[in-house]
Amino acid sequence: MESLYAVTTGVLSACGLFLTLRGRTFPVVVGLTLLSYAVNLFLFSMGGLTTDGAVIVDGPSDYADPLPQALVLTAIVIGFAMTAFAVILAMRARGDLGNDHVDGEDNREDHAS
Repeated sequence: MESLYAVTTGVLSACGLFLTLRGRTFPVVVGLTLLSYAVNLFLFSMGGLTTDGAVIVDGPSDYADPLPQALVLTAIVIGFAMTAFAVILAMRARGDLGNDHVDGEDNREDHAS
């Protein structure tokens, strides 16, 4: 189970980094979203992966740690707000600049003349 978590987190991180380095705004937003999913999986796995942990501590039993769950819930809310802000920022840049390139330059050949 831990190896599946590690591979999934690594693939999400690699795909998110790849998309974040693209030249247009939509892949950048999708890449940031994938990176936030990878961070959520990483935070959730930091609490230890237990399948039979008790919810309420009643003695020396093995229990599920609630701190990673609270951190992931907070990270989901922050990630949603960040994605909404990035989409609105991309829409504003598209309206002001007339293109959706991240650097703000139009790289078309026919635009130079």
